[in-house]
Amino acid sequence: MENQILWLNRKEVEKLLDMKGTLKVVEEAFRQHGLKKVQMPSKLYLYFKNHNGDLRTMPAYLEEQDITGVKIVNVHPDNPKSGLPTVMALVILNSTQTGAPLAIMDGTYLTDMRTGAAGGVAVKHLARRNAKTVGFVGTGNQARTQLLAINEIMDIHEIKATSTSEKQTLVFKDDMELITECEIAVKKTIKEVCDCDILVTTTPSRGPIVMDEWILEGTHINAIGADAPGKEELDPRILKRARVVVDDIAQASHSGEINVPLSNGFISEKDICCELGEVITGKKKARTKDSDITVFDSTGLAIQDVATANMVYHKALENKIGVKLQQF
Repeated sequence: MENQILWLNRKEVEKLLDMKGTLKVVEEAFRQHGLKKVQMPSKLYLYFKNHNGDLRTMPAYLEEQDITGVKIVNVHPDNPKSGLPTVMALVILNSTQTGAPLAIMDGTYLTDMRTGAAGGVAVKHLARRNAKTVGFVGTGNQARTQLLAINEIMDIHEIKATSTSEKQTLVFKDDMELITECEIAVKKTIKEVCDCDILVTTTPSRGPIVMDEWILEGTHINAIGADAPGKEELDPRILKRARVVVDDIAQASHSGEINVPLSNGFISEKDICCELGEVITGKKKARTKDSDITVFDSTGLAIQDVATANMVYHKALENKIGVKLQQF
């Protein structure tokens, strides 16, 4: 009944969400985006300068699947000091027929998982087929789900990692070695980590920390950290050398890895190869040869959230998980 709303807390979402399923629905969401069968305005931001944070709203409608909803998400980098996650979110799913809310669920873990899945999908379609080594700059929650996803996509032979917190990196090493069954080498410098086939950057940096001269031919980069205006992790000279693939051109231009070099004129839209959905649908080809450097600029799309939340919602109904709330 549409006067009932299903509430799912974080533990319930975690129970229902696995990476294999998330990869499947996120890849399909990107495919729908490539087919132009989605409605998705760019993120709206509220900035809280006094609190070093922001709040974002992200609506989307996947037309072919007839599912819609909105995510409300914050980013407050100082939160861990007070025991809170940097990112917290709620996702609301709505009926397209009546507009009534169908479900409200914790979106914090969901955000980590769908972002990781996007990175996995990018590796599947953009990295070299013989890629074996993965490097991580940043070892927080985003790095963990990126590794979970990449581990589903390819046979990893070697993992390197570094971050500003040696303690955090060692915890990442211990936890993720158990999951991937692959030894993780902790490195002191970013330069050492860049000697890899696939590089994943997941930091909140507001200036280049990965230098052009460190990136070898054939490398694929998942640039995950830049998700707001002014953020960037890569030396913009890398973007000049690379085949740059964005998740969504409008959103990436505003708040992705390309936002700063675009705004200062170092690159133009002509330097952007295409969107990931266009690669998945076969409309565009990103990697043309093994020596190409490819970059996936991930800002995080509402279609990823809605598609993933819809999967969680239906699994919850099937397994009778969650609490039903009366709206009227």
